[in-house]
Amino acid sequence: MAIRVLAVGAKMPRWVDTGVDEYQKRLPRDFKVSWHSIPPAKRQGDAPQRLMAAEADAIRRQIKPREHLVVLDVGGTLVSTEAIAAQIARWQLNGESAAIVIGGPDGIDPELGQSATAQWSLGRITLPHPLVRVILAEQLYRAWSINAQHPYHRA
Repeated sequence: MAIRVLAVGAKMPRWVDTGVDEYQKRLPRDFKVSWHSIPPAKRQGDAPQRLMAAEADAIRRQIKPREHLVVLDVGGTLVSTEAIAAQIARWQLNGESAAIVIGGPDGIDPELGQSATAQWSLGRITLPHPLVRVILAEQLYRAWSINAQHPYHRA
């Protein structure tokens, strides 16, 4: 099983890379999470819809065949850590892979969202995209810890 995070955004601040790396190094080798940056569309006065569509095209080019597509969107289904862990366990059981998408500053193109296997919301507040990377890294580690019965998750 492999999870790929496709995140729209340019070079992240050091604190983001440090946070993501901290959770990455805690994961065992057989739980593969890789992070891929998608260059944001150039903001030169274009309408947000055009920018999101351009970013969606770049994202689609990165999606592999038979890979579950999950987009993070504030309007998506509110998901708990336990629900993420359960979904990951199902993917692992079936030998499936997933791509989790963090959209650009304007959000996720509606057509891309409609084509996704799932739309997850990490909450109804709007989070800055760099922070979403760290939160997602922690949640993936926490989900692994639940499935592995590791003591990290104590809820």
